[in-house]
Amino acid sequence: MAYIEPAPIKDKENPLESMMERFNIAAEKLGLSDEVYNVLKNPAKQVIVSLPITMDNGKIQVFEGIRVIHSNILGPAKGGIRFAPDVHLDEVRALAAWMTWKCAVVDIPYGGAKGGVRCNPREMSKGEIERLVRAYTMAMIDVFGPDKDIPAPDMGTGPREMAWLMDEYSKAHGMTIQAVVTGKPLVLGGSLGRTEATGRGVMVSALAAMQKLKINPFSATCAVQGFGNVGSWAAQLLEERGLKIVAISDHTGAFYNAAGINVQEAIKHKEAHSGTLEGFTGGDRMENPGDLLTMEVDVLVPAAMEDVITVANADKIRAKLIVEGANGPTSAKADAILNEKGIMAVPDILANAGGVTVSYFEWVQNRLGYKWTADRVNRRSDRIMKDAFDTVYAAAVKYEVPMRIAAYIVAIDKVAKTYSFRGGF
Repeated sequence: MAYIEPAPIKDKENPLESMMERFNIAAEKLGLSDEVYNVLKNPAKQVIVSLPITMDNGKIQVFEGIRVIHSNILGPAKGGIRFAPDVHLDEVRALAAWMTWKCAVVDIPYGGAKGGVRCNPREMSKGEIERLVRAYTMAMIDVFGPDKDIPAPDMGTGPREMAWLMDEYSKAHGMTIQAVVTGKPLVLGGSLGRTEATGRGVMVSALAAMQKLKINPFSATCAVQGFGNVGSWAAQLLEERGLKIVAISDHTGAFYNAAGINVQEAIKHKEAHSGTLEGFTGGDRMENPGDLLTMEVDVLVPAAMEDVITVANADKIRAKLIVEGANGPTSAKADAILNEKGIMAVPDILANAGGVTVSYFEWVQNRLGYKWTADRVNRRSDRIMKDAFDTVYAAAVKYEVPMRIAAYIVAIDKVAKTYSFRGGF
């Protein structure tokens, strides 16, 4: 049967179209040639595979796996693997392109990629997930490689799945190859500082933006949508630097406390309740979790899913600063509304690039056969994130554009110049 892409969800904007709208604006500002424009707008490789898996009940279920390499102009492709029931090709293509721009913004020698398997890991056993990871790895055995395409965890996957991927890839090559994947457990070559890296990058970006906006962190309030790895670490690190976290949420609900939520207590509750905030007593449960996004706070950190700030609610946003921990949380059509309201948005391709930065450090350490201290990892990551923010802010001033378009300008300019120096294809 031919592959049929599912119809888009009518009340959601297409993430690929959102990415391309920003790309087109930045390309026009740069005066990008047609040749480079056409190279950069199209993915370099798209792979779709069928993965027959024996389930615990003895039946065989066939899953669909996707891997998109958007670009390898700057270096080997880099990007996570998403296990989720709504994974589709346009989403993966958009995420792969975002990875290209993200790596370019923070000036690390990677191109962009992304992968996904359409499944619901919450309804699968450990054994079923392991068989699926190993099948996906073997299906992509000629795609992956420490000098070609280096996967990492994303939604629905983590260090455990990356360990299985590394093991399966290593077996196929007759040797242990740690550098094929990042986000691994520490004992298998993972890097210190990787777990908190994305949230830490959000914190660095938020503080840099607050300095520009003259917002005092010791009198600032913050709401964090999404209390997974990124959101919980961002909340913890921002709290440590003086911000009052007044609201948090996950898929089970949102909680508000005007006096400030104790983030450590929230993290402990989550760890004791299957990774959710269900039943959390450190704040009042909000009747409508979506109201968290429109609260009157200084800083809003959307760290959950894409397209949560749209034309439907953008005019109600009251935060002075948005720092995007998730990929694509703001739709392209919402940008104009936020800009008109004078709200600064530190875009995803800058704000959440701390994760890929420390993934790069992990890859470097694997290739060197030498481990860095957590202090060295954090110090170098913070410097890269602060330098990237300053570069994007300078571009925003130079081109008189919002931070999001400035980030695209910085990224596209770097990739385009590299393409030109390499002599095209």
